[in-house]
Amino acid sequence: MAITLTVNGTPHTLDIEPEMPLLWALREQLGLTGTKFGCGIAACGACTVHLDGRAVRSCTLPSSAADGKSVTTIEGLAENGTLHRVQQAWIDHQVPQCGYCQSGLIMAVAGFLTQSSTPTDDEVDAAVTNICRCGTFARVRRAVHELTKTDGATA
Repeated sequence: MAITLTVNGTPHTLDIEPEMPLLWALREQLGLTGTKFGCGIAACGACTVHLDGRAVRSCTLPSSAADGKSVTTIEGLAENGTLHRVQQAWIDHQVPQCGYCQSGLIMAVAGFLTQSSTPTDDEVDAAVTNICRCGTFARVRRAVHELTKTDGATA
C-alpha cells in the first residue's frame, strides 16, 4: 500500500504494509535513525515523534495512521541550522547521560511546551512519561523550567 507523508518538510510516498509501525518506516525506509526503538509497546517514549505537531509514540502507531500527515523527527526539529530551544536547553543543562532516550524526551518536551507555558514539576512529570534509565528527570525539569522561566513549585 502506498503511504504518503511529509517527514521533516519533505514529502514521501512509501510502498509499505499499512500496519508497519511508523518507527520502522522512519528508520528502515527513510534512514532516519534518530528516533529510537526502546520497548515496542509505547511505554518508554524513545520513539516519540510529532504527528501534525502532537507528540506520539511511533513504535505502535501504524504507518497508515500517518498517511497524509506531517511527521517531525528529532532530525527535523532544528530549523535552518539553529537548534530548537529544547535541544539548546538540553545542552545548557547537560541533560543527557547515555543519551539513548534523549531524542524521544526532547520530542516529548517540545510537544508538551506547545500546550503548557508555565508547568509545575507535577505537570511535567504527568505529561512527560518517557523513561530514562540514567535518571536525568531532575535535569529535564530544570531545562523545562528554564524554558518557561518557572521554578517548578506546585501551584
